[in-house]
Amino acid sequence: MTTIDTFGTRMTIGGEAHEGAGGFPVTNPATGETLALAPEASEAQIDLAFRAAADAFPAWAADEAARRTALREAAAALSAAAERIAPVLTSEQGKPLRLAHGEVLGAGMWLDYYAGLDLPRTTLQDDDRAYAEAVLRPLGVVTAITPWNFPVYIGVAKLAMALRAGNTVVLKPSPYTPLSTLLAGEILAGVLPAGVLNVVTGRDHLGPLVTGHPLVRKITFTGSTATGRAIAQAAAPRFTPLTLEMGGNDAAVVLADADIEWTAERLFAAAFDNNGQACVAPKRVYADRRVHGALVDALAERARAAKVGDGFDPASELGPLNNAAQRDRVADLVAEALASGGTAVTGGRAVPGGGFFYEPTIVTGVSDGVRLVDEEQFGPALPVMSFDGVDEAVARANNSAYGLGASVWGTDTDRAAEVARRLEAGNTWVNTHVALAPHQPFAGWKSSGVGIEGGHWGLESFSAVQLAYRAKL
Repeated sequence: MTTIDTFGTRMTIGGEAHEGAGGFPVTNPATGETLALAPEASEAQIDLAFRAAADAFPAWAADEAARRTALREAAAALSAAAERIAPVLTSEQGKPLRLAHGEVLGAGMWLDYYAGLDLPRTTLQDDDRAYAEAVLRPLGVVTAITPWNFPVYIGVAKLAMALRAGNTVVLKPSPYTPLSTLLAGEILAGVLPAGVLNVVTGRDHLGPLVTGHPLVRKITFTGSTATGRAIAQAAAPRFTPLTLEMGGNDAAVVLADADIEWTAERLFAAAFDNNGQACVAPKRVYADRRVHGALVDALAERARAAKVGDGFDPASELGPLNNAAQRDRVADLVAEALASGGTAVTGGRAVPGGGFFYEPTIVTGVSDGVRLVDEEQFGPALPVMSFDGVDEAVARANNSAYGLGASVWGTDTDRAAEVARRLEAGNTWVNTHVALAPHQPFAGWKSSGVGIEGGHWGLESFSAVQLAYRAKL
């Protein structure tokens, strides 16, 4: 276990440390006990953060070379602090320490990538009459709201895009995982100009204050679809631009020619990454009836072998669920599926003792219409169903309000790719699931998202297109 230092009581506003107006408890998911008190921002401190960001915006937006340099320095500082941040992340989120360390290093990659990415300029006209081009201009102050499953990685990815485009940021992390973000913010404040990044923490009642502030020029959010809808409503009166990366109920389609052992190994790793707490992870599997039984057996074997335990135990592969409400939701969905005729081939119950642990669970004998299949469970429970033809599999995979990711598995990769092209999701993969990188677009369809992050598309989403037209004399 790590010791939470005094940074857990301070927010970074205008480049300075600020005590909160009060404190709220952060829970250790491995024990269920209070880990530390995090600062609760007051309305006045929220306003101070936005004014600091607005004051810093003109100089930051004006000097592109300085932004590139600052982002490179930020990437180096964050990566150098991985050993310091990772234990805090494990303590409050629950993930194994090696995964927490990888999350911090992955976050640094986003900063470094965007430091080297050029702002595109498109020549539209160059003749005797005029020279015209389309250029990107920064928007102003960005509100970034981040989730509890990958707080450092997702938070820094948003920062990288917003800051490279020339915006300044007010960042509010989830109240379940504020401490690692506060520490990362403290480290980044050491290399960024004052006011460029401001980290404020507090419980959910602060949401309307950071989305509805009059200085906000862009909102970026990752979290549940229900919260995304509320943010969209808050943005509507001022027509504030949005990027919403919301829930997912990703389907994985396993074809008859799939290598079952190979597929099960990779499918289990993807579905149970971060203990299933990933928006873009396989959450329902459709397997050709001819291989369904073998796939279930192979997945169950891996689930039984997975070591569940405290993230500070080097042997732990899966940590706890992040919070009691999420553990209880997973338990309720599994219980309802079993009451509807499903079978837990392995798992199916909470781990006795302290903390928010739940056994890795493989469920069969259920179908569409059961909540475990239709809803995003966001935990270590995976329903595996059979199908009799590819058309059926595609129709069932697409029969969802969500459209974040999907994958197809088979040895005939051309055929698998043809099936993947029919799936209604912003991200599709063949023989893998969750292959993400800073240079790629990441977007959800339907209720899974609005806007794009990653690559030059993400940079453009944090910018306004301006026509620069010069008539020739």
